Amino acid sequence: MRIGVLTSGGDCPGLNAVIRSVVHRAVVDHGDEVIGFHDGWKGLLECDYRKLDLDAVGGILARGGTILGSSRVRPEQLRDGVELAKGHCADLGLDAVIPIGGEGTLKAAHLLSQGGLPIVGVPKTIDNDIASTDVTFGFDTAVGVATEALDRLKTTAESHQRVLIVEVMGRHTGWIALHSGMAAGAHAVVVPERPFDIEELAKRVGARFEAGKRFAIVVVAEGAKPREGTMNWDEGGKDVYGHERFAGVARQLSNELEARLGKEARPVILGHVQRGGTPTAYDRVLATRFGWHAVEAAHRGEFGMMTALRGTDITLVPLGTAVETLKTVPDARYDEAECVL
Repeated sequence: MRIGVLTSGGDCPGLNAVIRSVVHRAVVDHGDEVIGFHDGWKGLLECDYRKLDLDAVGGILARGGTILGSSRVRPEQLRDGVELAKGHCADLGLDAVIPIGGEGTLKAAHLLSQGGLPIVGVPKTIDNDIASTDVTFGFDTAVGVATEALDRLKTTAESHQRVLIVEVMGRHTGWIALHSGMAAGAHAVVVPERPFDIEELAKRVGARFEAGKRFAIVVVAEGAKPREGTMNWDEGGKDVYGHERFAGVARQLSNELEARLGKEARPVILGHVQRGGTPTAYDRVLATRFGWHAVEAAHRGEFGMMTALRGTDITLVPLGTAVETLKTVPDARYDEAECVL
């Protein structure tokens, strides 16, 4: 068999572990040949690739990022490029393509699969918002990074009697904010799934200082927004890929809380630091399992599918099902966390 692999969308810890797993399982156990497309779907559309053998993936298990590079491609380019991609796959003699990516990548994979490409998808996203899998690799690492940052910020916030509003990633879902906020004992967590009331937030933070506490930590997902009409709010536009550009929720909240409470409030934006660095052991293992099962699915001819974790087992779900909806934080989790507004 000849297999192509690519990484697309935002990078995250564990991508290299999947690439390594695919190569090891395919080359060592099946005698396959593997090639890697550079910079995601762009590499497939431009037929830009490299051979991936055991030497090429040596020592990458613990490395963050992706040795293949990543990029985003406009949706219309992919829609118009289905026949081009099919032609390149035919010219290269590919029997299967394994794209590794999040929601956007998997939607593209579904589109190309419907167009006739033999695809087995692998889900990755630090946001953990792919509904058909219990968890995605990269999430555990991102939560760990955010939690460590919150632990560190607590000491400086207390020293200066400040309110720190810590902005973490999460465009549409608040899983990172929820888990890191719970793990670090944040005093309020704001998520995209539940528009916040600025008066309720200010009251909760103010109550800490009234009780004699010297600081407060608020964790907010980048996509969180206030209830309509409750405060002035800057809206961002859209980028060339159709993604919303955020105007900075932490900045806006810090200004509003400082004005309401008379306490120093500062925004802290963790940003891409959550994406980088060494993956945790959990993410390495999950990524390795996903890669192994993707190769096995390809050998069974089970295309148009995505690997998924269900309980302790790796299974396959149709790509169409995987991209139907996002996995959002359910109401029951707010009650468990207590600190979620």
